[in-house]
Amino acid sequence: MALVSGLASGALVAVLMDGNDDPASVAVAPTAGPSPARTLTPEETITRVAEAAARSVVTVFNEGEARVENGLTVSTVNSGSGVIIDPAGFVVTNEHVVHEPGTLSVVLSNGEQRPAILVSHDAPFTDLAVLQIPEGGLSALPFGDSGALDVGQTVLAVGSALYEYGNSVTYGIVSGIERRYLREGIYMEDLIQTDAAINTGNSGGPLVTLDGRMVGMVSNVVRTVGALENVHGISFAISTRTMAPIIDSILSTGSFPRPYFGIEHLDLDVPTAAELGLQVPRGALVQSVIAGSPAADAGIAEGDVILAVADAEISEAFTFLNTLTRVAPDERVPVTLLRGEDVMQLAVQLVPRE
Repeated sequence: MALVSGLASGALVAVLMDGNDDPASVAVAPTAGPSPARTLTPEETITRVAEAAARSVVTVFNEGEARVENGLTVSTVNSGSGVIIDPAGFVVTNEHVVHEPGTLSVVLSNGEQRPAILVSHDAPFTDLAVLQIPEGGLSALPFGDSGALDVGQTVLAVGSALYEYGNSVTYGIVSGIERRYLREGIYMEDLIQTDAAINTGNSGGPLVTLDGRMVGMVSNVVRTVGALENVHGISFAISTRTMAPIIDSILSTGSFPRPYFGIEHLDLDVPTAAELGLQVPRGALVQSVIAGSPAADAGIAEGDVILAVADAEISEAFTFLNTLTRVAPDERVPVTLLRGEDVMQLAVQLVPRE
């Protein structure tokens, strides 16, 4: 299934989706007489788009167990939002919602609960996972073209705010496009910034334009930046331009190809490098090497500082994981590293991750 074929632009037009791939006009037919059809007001358009989009938004539950300090095992429930992207039962959500092992289920907009299985995910490269639930009576939310978005354009966010308030709708504008944000060791790219109110539980919900199409998936809310507190109105959504090829690959082959390197590492900045007494202010410090991995086979050792992978230098603005997004999963890549005082060149034969 190609998700981005026949995409509509992000223009603010009064169009809704009627459950098929063809848009249905929102113009209101006259009740009597020859009066022309009435164009909806902005408020009416938002109401109808929200109503249509909500049918495709689900609440995702991940129920598991965890050990607490006294050794007891307690039940845990992690939840977020998700979007039905195919009537066959495929649902996209944030990987961090389903990261911990557990029993997955979703609750549809009508309150019906269905079991779910994890098909695949793209962590840590993107915060994206695909689930599957039993099909039947499902309404898929069509994808729009995030590349056609304009700053200032109105968008809606739909999701399970605070976990218990399913299908909450907020609206705002596109505050920025093609943003970058550092999350768990990788700069996420091509993000959509919005000031639509996003709360805990909204993760995995759609960002929808007023033509009724999903252009992004809510992923991150900025609460603080360093010493700054109470940051307001800055949230990020993964663009459909980023999501579409990943989802298409997962639906067609069961996974999205990414390279496996085989190290635990620490991305360096100037203060960290100085604290550790390292001679370089940047790079990825190898903390451990996984036995039998491509890194181990190439001779990379604990304590090495990787400076570059292929032709991509590692820096505070471009992390080790970012370099792996630029190479093929089965590529043989040159790696530049510092070992003690010596700069070395090694070749690593990458393999696709499982």
